[in-house]
Amino acid sequence: ALLELSGVHEIKSMWKGSTTLPCTYTPLEGFTQQTLSWSLQRDLSTSTIFRRDDSGDHILLSWFRDRVSVPEHSPGNASLLIKDLEIPDSGHYTCQVTWKSERNSLVTREMTTTVSVVKVAATKPIIRAGELGLVVPAGASTSLTCVASGSPPISYRWFRSIPERKALLLSSQAELAWDHLQPSDSGKYYCEAENR
Repeated sequence: ALLELSGVHEIKSMWKGSTTLPCTYTPLEGFTQQTLSWSLQRDLSTSTIFRRDDSGDHILLSWFRDRVSVPEHSPGNASLLIKDLEIPDSGHYTCQVTWKSERNSLVTREMTTTVSVVKVAATKPIIRAGELGLVVPAGASTSLTCVASGSPPISYRWFRSIPERKALLLSSQAELAWDHLQPSDSGKYYCEAENR
């Protein structure tokens, strides 16, 4: 069993979203991880963005401060999480791990993942209409679920419309549920979906 890094060669991620660049290995007895670094090659320059060694974790590029992290206390997992992706984050990311053997020799492996950050045209939420006129026996449980397509994040609100009065807000979730329906629950309900 040799120390090998595994991951993926290419990742497409959404602008403003987050992504994990996988870099994992199976820990081997007698080999201790000494250093772990992630570097980014963009255009013609390469810079180290993250380094973990005996002195702790270091984020070396201020551009990535508060946006990148590597799991702690999970041996064999050197994956890099990047949050709030920006277009300039696109590039070739290299994960490099160095281990020390019991005989004090060093073993280094590296693996590169190409990341492209893409912008997607912003779209308004569109709600797919469900069945109209649902008949449910009293005492039963049921739920209504609102599903909208469009640019995330989408927030949902359920209302009950009451004639001659302001609609009543019932839920700020995509689902509206009842445990025991009463005849008084009969009425018109509608959902509202909203995004940025």
